[in-house]
Amino acid sequence: MSTPMIDSAGLSQLGRRLIDYGRLIRLHQPTGIWLLGWPALWALWLASSGHPHEKIFTVFSLGVLVTRSAGCALNDYADRKVDPYVKRTHDRPLAAGRITPPEAIGIYVTLSLAALGLVCLLDQLTIVYALVGALLTAVYPFLKRVFSWPQAWLGVAFSWSIPMAFIAERQSVTPVAWVLFMAGVLWTLVYDTEYAMVDRDDDLKVGIKSTALLFGQADRLIIGACQIGVVGLLAWVGILLQRGHWYALGLAAGACLFYFQQTLLRHRERDACFRAFKNNAWFGAVIFIGIALDYLFI
Repeated sequence: MSTPMIDSAGLSQLGRRLIDYGRLIRLHQPTGIWLLGWPALWALWLASSGHPHEKIFTVFSLGVLVTRSAGCALNDYADRKVDPYVKRTHDRPLAAGRITPPEAIGIYVTLSLAALGLVCLLDQLTIVYALVGALLTAVYPFLKRVFSWPQAWLGVAFSWSIPMAFIAERQSVTPVAWVLFMAGVLWTLVYDTEYAMVDRDDDLKVGIKSTALLFGQADRLIIGACQIGVVGLLAWVGILLQRGHWYALGLAAGACLFYFQQTLLRHRERDACFRAFKNNAWFGAVIFIGIALDYLFI
C-alpha cells in the first residue's frame, strides 16, 4: 500500500495563511502585549502586596495575550477600508486582501470566547468587570471616525485590568486602585498619541480622528503634561501604599524614559515618533521592576 504524498504546495499555502493570521493579531509586534500587560501586573503586585495568587496571575497573563490579539483582529476589521491608504498599515493581511473580513471576525469571536473562558475561572464580580472591559475594547475601533479622543477611550479600555486585578485579589476596588487606573489612562493617552503622530498626515486624508490631530502643534506640550501627571499619580500610589526606595527608583527611571521620549518627538518625524511609542514598553517594565523589588526587599 502506497503512502499519499504530502502536497508541498498545500503546506506552503497553509503556512502563509497561518503567518497572515499571526500578523492579523500582531504576534510579530509584542509591544502592544506589554503595553496592555504592564498595568495589569502593576495592579496584581500592588493589590496582593507583592504575592499575587498563582491562578489569578496565570489567568491575567493569558488574558492579556488573548484580549490584545482579539482587539487587533477587530481593529483591522473596522479599519479595513482605510488601512490600504495608510503608509504604515497598507500591507496588513486584511487590508491587502490576504484575509477576508469574515475570517477576521471569526478570529475575533474565537479569541473573545477564549478570554471569556479564562475569566470564568475567577469570581463572579471579576467576570462582570471583565465583560465591561470587553465592551470598552469592542467599541474603541469604531470611535476613530466620530470621536476626537479615541486615545482616551483606549486608555480606559487598556487600564480596566487594574480594577479587575483588585477585585480578583482583594474582592474590592480600593481608592488606590482608581488612582492607579487614572495613571494608566493618562499613560495610554501619552503613548497612543505618540503612535497617532506617526499616521497624522494619512489620518487627516482618510478622515480618522486622533488626539495627535486634535492637539496640533501643542502635541508635545500636552504629552509632557500627561507624562508629569502619570509620574505624579504613580508617586501618589506609592505614598498611599507606603512604598519604599525601590519603588521610587523605578519611578525615577520611568521619568527619565519620558524625558527621552520628548527628545525623540522634538522634530515630529515618523520613525522617531514610533520609537517614542515603543519606548513605553520599557517605561512599564521599570515601573513594574520597582514595584517587585520594593516588595521583595521589604
